[in-house]
This record gives sequence, C-alpha cells and structure tokens, in this order.
Amino acid sequence: MFRKILIANRGEIALRIIRACKEMGILTVAVHSDADVDALHTKIADESICIGRAPSSESYLNMKAIISAAEVTDAEAIHPGYGFLAENAEFAEICQNCGLTFIGPTPENIRLMGDKIAARQSVIKNGVPILPGTKDNVPTAEEAQRIAAEIGFPVIIKATAGGGGKGMKVVHSPASLPNLYAMARAEAKASFSNSDVYIEKFCENPRHVEVQIMGDKHGNVIHLGERDCSIQRRHQKLIEEAPCSILSASQRKEVCECAVDAAKAIGYTSVGTMEFLLDAQGKFYFMEMNTRVQVEHPVTEMITGVDIIKEQIRSAYGEPLRYKQKDIKINGHSIECRINAEDPVKFTPFPGKIDGYHPPGGLGVRIDSAVYDQYVVLPHYDSMIAKLIVHADTREEAIKRMARSLDEFIIGGIKTTIEFHQRIMENKEFIENDIDTGFIERLKL
Repeated sequence: MFRKILIANRGEIALRIIRACKEMGILTVAVHSDADVDALHTKIADESICIGRAPSSESYLNMKAIISAAEVTDAEAIHPGYGFLAENAEFAEICQNCGLTFIGPTPENIRLMGDKIAARQSVIKNGVPILPGTKDNVPTAEEAQRIAAEIGFPVIIKATAGGGGKGMKVVHSPASLPNLYAMARAEAKASFSNSDVYIEKFCENPRHVEVQIMGDKHGNVIHLGERDCSIQRRHQKLIEEAPCSILSASQRKEVCECAVDAAKAIGYTSVGTMEFLLDAQGKFYFMEMNTRVQVEHPVTEMITGVDIIKEQIRSAYGEPLRYKQKDIKINGHSIECRINAEDPVKFTPFPGKIDGYHPPGGLGVRIDSAVYDQYVVLPHYDSMIAKLIVHADTREEAIKRMARSLDEFIIGGIKTTIEFHQRIMENKEFIENDIDTGFIERLKL
C-alpha cells in the first residue's frame, strides 16, 4: 500500500480523504493556499505545505506547485478529491510522468468522458439510451437553428467540456436561440477554455438519477446502487438521496447494469458516477459521467456500508476490488443536505467568521465538514461549508431525522442555507416524493 499520499484539495473533501488514509495507516500531506493556513485539513494531516496565494489559479490549480510539494515531501500518490484538478487529464498525465500515482481514472478515461460529445458517442456504441441531439460541435448559430428545428423545441445547449451547469442554456423558441447560443459559448470558453457546444432535446422536469460505480485495474466494475439528485437550483445539486425510492426493481436493474456495462466498455479503473435523466414515462437517458468521487458519495456509503474513498485508494494502488456485485446490499434510506455559507433566500455568498458552532448528533447522523468555531469562511472558494447526512430505515424516517438534525445545527456569525433546507423538509411535495429537477424554481423556495 502507499506510504504517503498528498491531497490536492481543501475543505471537507480534503479532511475526508485524510481520515480514510489515517485509518489505512497512510501518511498524508496537505497543501494549502496562504489564505488557508488555519484550515482544518492542514492541522489534521501529518504534513502541510503552502503552494501559493489565495486565488485557486495560484494554488489549488497550480500543477507545478502541487507536483513540487509531492516531490519535496516524498509522497507517492496524489488524491485530487473533487473539483479543482480532479477531472483534469493533463494533470493526471503529469502525475504519471513524474512517477506519482494519480488516485483516479486514467487520463484517457478522463479525457473521453470529459468531452460530452465523445462520451455520448461512447455510450451509444454500448446501447445506452441518450436524448436526440448532435454528435459533433455546433460551430455556428445558423447550424444551431437548423438542428433545433429538426429536434424540436425546447432544446438545451451544453458545453462539450462542461459541468456544474456552466455553458448550459435551455432554448424554448427560435427567436431566443442566437443570443442563448452566444451566451453558452462565451460561458464555456470562460469556464473551460473551450467554446465548443452541442445540442440535445431538452427533457422537461425529469428526475436526475445517478449510479455510483467502482472499478479496478483488473477489469472488474460493480455498482453501489443509485442516488436521486433531483433537488437542484440552476443545475447545482442541493439535496441528494439514496436510493431513488420511486424506481421499480426492473428500472433499478436496468439503469445500474447500463452504467456498469458502459464503464466496463471503456476500461474504467476507479470510482465514478454515471448520470441519467428519468422522464415522466419512466425512460432513462444518459447525461454524462463524472470521473471522480462525488460530493454526495456519503449517502451511498450510508446505505451500503462501503467506504468509497478507501476503495478508490486501493484500486489506484493496483489491488482488485474487495467486493463482488452480490456483496452489495442496500440498507435503508439516506439523505444529504449541502450547507452553504449563503443567504438562504437570495443564495448570495456570505463569507465571514463563524461565531458559535454546534453540529447535530445522534443515531444515524453524519457531518462532513472542515469548519469550526471562529473559523473564517473565505470568499475565494466554493461556499459549501458542511454536508449533513442522515440514515434511517425508511425515507419518511430519514426526512424526520434530517429535520430534527437541521433544527440542532447551529452556525453563528454568518448566514447559511440551513433555513432553506428546513423549508424543504417541511414541504408536502417533497415529503410525498413528488419532485423533479424543476422543483425549486417551480415552488420558489
């Protein structure tokens, strides 16, 4: 097993990885910006090293500084977590060329599935259903108009290198297409240094269902069931659940086997997520693959008992998966709320010093967070400061446990989205599981 791993990330995911490493007897190196000198991951790791100034481009996205930190600390591997460099094929290649193990999939897998057009073409070959759309980049607004007319409105324009809702525009009419097309390309260029876009039929108010998979370097791939990530705001997930409790046994079997087959076909060797849309008629359509550990991986861990981070590390080291598909059993229901340092009504960022911090506890309650009392939430990074995860025997019990836990959660000094999540847990449609990706906008919560 690895002797020492460098974690190329910050916040709760860095702390999550450090915890897994400690339990495996692996030494850890935390990297941090100068603004993050007091961050919890720097205190918990065995070593910490500053790699640059506060802007991500000068620190957490600085490949040379991260590689140098790994070399001077004699780390053998780098875990990228999620975000930052986690899905950067160039960084994965640089790690390989420097004799460092990148704890994630191969650069080829990252590159293939990171290009949404190439990913669509790949899964089509394996019989995975997709929404009608283009097979290549759409280079002009005129071409976009022609394609949209053939597919039929509404359509959605997506960045080929996209993610997180960036470079994504829904078009309901020919008149609005030129402006939205230009906006999508400009946003894609600014976010991903790639202005290419493609077009597909827009599936209105679907469920967002994703399948957690794990692979190794011996050709083994299994799934850990599915998650329902339909509660979103502007394509950003806010609440995740596992399993998706509206699925029939046949639907669950179909989508999970589909995800495994697609991953096997590309020789996938790490943890990852196949994401699907589920329409009102109960049909699944492939959307994209995330070639990294997901923010919402804890809900899957809660219902399966599998430590996804540890298995990811073992696979990267070259060990075969310790589980067969028959070993995976789904137990109960889990819900995760992403707690952000934001105004709970306007959703604007609210950085500042935490004055008073008391996390909830009790049976079936888990907190993944890297903040503490008197910690200063910085304006330079993502606003998520905690993940509150609960587990219970049923969805109804899990909702009640989450509501109780949110009531107990105290974060003083700043505004957070705890109040927003409390409103969701009390909402009749949510309780009755009458939800889809348009739930938040429709109810104006």
